[in-house]
Amino acid sequence: MRKSHPIRRVVLATAATVSGVVLLLSLKPASDPAAASAAGAAPQQTAPGQQTSQGGQQGGAQAAAGSGTVTGDAAQTQYGTVQVRLTVAGGKITKAEAVQAPKGGLSDQKTQLAVPKLNQEAVAAQSARIDAVSGATYTSTGYKKSLQSALDKVKASSAGSSGSSGSAGSGGSAGSGGSSGAAQARTVTGKVSQTQYGPVQVRITVSGGKITKAEAVQAPKGGLSDQKTQLAVPKLNQEAVAAGNADIDAVSGATYTSTGYKQSLQSALDQAGG
Repeated sequence: MRKSHPIRRVVLATAATVSGVVLLLSLKPASDPAAASAAGAAPQQTAPGQQTSQGGQQGGAQAAAGSGTVTGDAAQTQYGTVQVRLTVAGGKITKAEAVQAPKGGLSDQKTQLAVPKLNQEAVAAQSARIDAVSGATYTSTGYKKSLQSALDKVKASSAGSSGSSGSAGSGGSAGSGGSSGAAQARTVTGKVSQTQYGPVQVRITVSGGKITKAEAVQAPKGGLSDQKTQLAVPKLNQEAVAAGNADIDAVSGATYTSTGYKQSLQSALDQAGG
């Protein structure tokens, strides 16, 4: 039996040691920063995603609070159901429409006659205190009931919103000053005055107890009435602002329109306290 050379043993031991080290290095878990960041990428991306979702929900809620559509309760009448839907922006009615109204036979004609007028009056009056349309009493009554129901819902919603935000600024003098400033200027719409040639209705803007603007939201239309309205209404508007009351002269050639204008103007002034 041959005896191993010492140098050969050293070489073999060194080779075995190197092989073991290489094997250990190949089995060690990766500590590369890129790998570590890749492993933690999913949790880091989740938080921004949640923030985006929450921000979108808050933005949608603010948009819904700024304006919205409210539908009143259905009102049953002798000739069918009447239901009103309002579009509200900034606390004011910007659109009114009847989503349900009596149909069939003579009811179709009455609905076509009454509903457009009722819609206009609801926007002009900003309340359910509107006149019934002649010849469509039942439809008008049902309309006003559903309109009041929609207004009640708007009021309840506004009260809830102001209650939640009022605690934050209830003691702010700047906020109270702004609201008092807004209260100084307001718009008032007079009652509809029926004339021989059609309805006349006046809306005025009052600031500091004075009329700053007057306009006819309804006036006789059709045929010769168009010419008389175009002639009379601008003059009547100017006189109302200049006089600050309803004691204004009738426009020559438009006596009925002038009389109706003055009656509606006086109604608006009575509401404004002037």
